[in-house]
Amino acid sequence: MNQWTKLFASVALATLVCTSQAQILIGQTAGYSGQVAAGVKETADGAMLYIDAVNAKGGVNGQKIELISLDDKFDPKLAGENARTLIEEKNVLAMFLTRGTPHTEAMLPLLEKHGVALVGPSTGAMVLHQPVRKYIFNVRATYQREAEKAMTHLASMGMTRIAVVYSDDSFGADGIIGAQKGLVASKLTPIMLEKFNRAKPEFAPIAAKLATANAQAVLMIASGSAVVDAGNAFRAAGSTAQIVTLSNNASTGFIKSLGANARGMIVTQVYPNERAVTYAMVKEAQDLAKAKGLGEVSPAMLEGFAAAKVLVEGLKRAGPKPTREKIHAALESLRKFDLGGLEISYAPDDHSGLDFADLAIIGTDGKFRR
Repeated sequence: MNQWTKLFASVALATLVCTSQAQILIGQTAGYSGQVAAGVKETADGAMLYIDAVNAKGGVNGQKIELISLDDKFDPKLAGENARTLIEEKNVLAMFLTRGTPHTEAMLPLLEKHGVALVGPSTGAMVLHQPVRKYIFNVRATYQREAEKAMTHLASMGMTRIAVVYSDDSFGADGIIGAQKGLVASKLTPIMLEKFNRAKPEFAPIAAKLATANAQAVLMIASGSAVVDAGNAFRAAGSTAQIVTLSNNASTGFIKSLGANARGMIVTQVYPNERAVTYAMVKEAQDLAKAKGLGEVSPAMLEGFAAAKVLVEGLKRAGPKPTREKIHAALESLRKFDLGGLEISYAPDDHSGLDFADLAIIGTDGKFRR
């Protein structure tokens, strides 16, 4: 073998190695520590169920997906900084499964500046739906849809003395709009509308008011740890109000953190029952979880699983040499894409995703029941 033959052989081998090791870099920033850590971990576990299964079969167009996850400690400022690192330094092709409304808002300028799509933000904020955000592809329903459904459900049960307690941020303000819609539709006026400081909540004064008002139910628009603390304060003050919260708290970790207060709490849901195997997506997630020894699938895991299916489909359609621009165009081309019993579509004037909303109650066994 002469030196030229050796050279060409070396180049060919190097090319083969590079190709086999090529990876699709996807970025994520979320609160892996802090107030929402339990839910974030479960949602990410659900996403990795699908991504790992895809990678095990060779990846997408011969390339494996690598998810680079950074902990923003549920701090909007840090979320924005993490997004900059991922987009400008790590050169990720897309962002994925962020957590929190103000946190996702903090990275909007970066998405628009660099043309990076964000798939499946784990927030139902209307501000990410209307007006249409060019680079955000929502998968789950809105908080307004959930809060409205919760209010009409309580009214249908004959409850008229309903209170709303919400975080003083964009998440809380968004949920309030939906709650008001449901109350108006039921011809009811809330007996209490109380907001609290997300960074330094004080629930004792609110709990005293709730007990004095003799509320039959209270909708908590807040993160998991805040709902836990508020629930403890409400019960300590003597309130027996039915507590309702939104799907951002639909995790097994949240149930565990509630302790004795878990039983009977209502949590809105944005995906089918995690035990409803008549949905192909649920059956698929269950089978993959069982194969990995993860036990039962939670609603939070289903959210991550669904978002991963949308991401992977976008990557497939972007072709063998995906770019940020190609991924954006591919996602926007999705029409009636079947997630497994639920269809999702996007268009230049519609990035809303699904509109599924349901309710679940935490049973005596510490599981969501519908």
